Amino acid sequence: MEDKQKVVVTGLGVISAVGNDIPTFWEALRDSRSGIGPITTFDASDFSCRIAGEVKGFNPNLYGLSIKDIRRMDKFVQYAIAASKQAVLDAGLDLDKENRDRIGVLIGSGIGSLYTIEEEHKVLLQKGPSKVSPFLIPMLIVNEASGQVAITFGFRGPNSCVATACASGSHAIGDAFKIIQRQDADVMIAGGTESCITPLGVAGFCALKALSTNNDKPQMASRPFDLKRDGFVMAEGAGIVILESLEHAKKRDAKIYAEIVGYGMSCDAYHITAPDPQGEGAAIAMTQALRDARLNPEEVDYINAHGTSTKLNDAIETLAIKKVLGSYAKRVMVSSTKSMTGHLLGAAGGVEFVVCCLAIRDQVIPPTINYEYPDPDCDLDYVPNTARCAKVEVCMSNSLGFGGHNATLIVKKFK
Repeated sequence: MEDKQKVVVTGLGVISAVGNDIPTFWEALRDSRSGIGPITTFDASDFSCRIAGEVKGFNPNLYGLSIKDIRRMDKFVQYAIAASKQAVLDAGLDLDKENRDRIGVLIGSGIGSLYTIEEEHKVLLQKGPSKVSPFLIPMLIVNEASGQVAITFGFRGPNSCVATACASGSHAIGDAFKIIQRQDADVMIAGGTESCITPLGVAGFCALKALSTNNDKPQMASRPFDLKRDGFVMAEGAGIVILESLEHAKKRDAKIYAEIVGYGMSCDAYHITAPDPQGEGAAIAMTQALRDARLNPEEVDYINAHGTSTKLNDAIETLAIKKVLGSYAKRVMVSSTKSMTGHLLGAAGGVEFVVCCLAIRDQVIPPTINYEYPDPDCDLDYVPNTARCAKVEVCMSNSLGFGGHNATLIVKKFK
């Protein structure tokens, strides 16, 4: 079999409910701290769900965004730029020495801007069409995150956007990985971004009865795999990584977090929101990723699960893991960091891929917090409540989106 081009991870960036930089974010996860709290951006008193994983203390000025920039960029774009700048700095990329034609951007988002749509719709109704902002369309479309990051840095390489609901961030990283493998770029900035904690966004998910209504105990509301889970908690933020060909990284003596080795994608072809009850789609994505990585199931040390804290998702993802890993499923470590960050929708896969890279770097598995009551349908090792020091050489990250979109990424310790 022909050897594939090796692709490594050299930079990380994150904006999240538990921290707006990698050290703060990772310390919170290792310490089992939740970022969930009451919604503050609008009056949610009439909503069945009144809690979310809001980003706190975000200052766009710290990332070189002017007042004019901020007015013309929705928050999901601002988060993408901030996390990308963190990742580029972390990777030590000297852009004066780089060929910007060979650096690309691929950032996913599930929804893009609901905030801009809602605000400008009010303007339309109250003041008429002539008063609608000329920046409405460029502010709300999902590809603006990739476009604005490329503009910020002058990156002229491959540029695209993925919009596959909650699998967007993982698909973006996987697609960027393949772009480098086929030598269409040397470096890719990839991940996911999202910010749709708005009245319409929350109302829509409330109408689906997908959200937790544990409003009195917000930090305990996201409880993946727990018997008393009652829905997910919406969150916002961005997770961005720098992927490079190994050859390019070696030439500039870059530090390497890990090697990305596997990518699988599939569709349930079952229902617009509910997962396939047999877990076939998720199992196909995991199997494909293992095949792509040339790894056996028992070589996986840790799975960062999609683990949304909904009744169906957690049970069916557990079933899919058991289908793919067989008897070894009982021994693999599985956790859902959504128990702390909330569910970042299209940004979830980007943030959780960052988690996998940090788990390999520090040989630490972040926990699934709020795990109190075992569910007979969820019977794996979910690393309950406390981080665990362990040998971590291979990590798998799952993302399962509405529409049946499934994505699995595999990253391993670089040797």
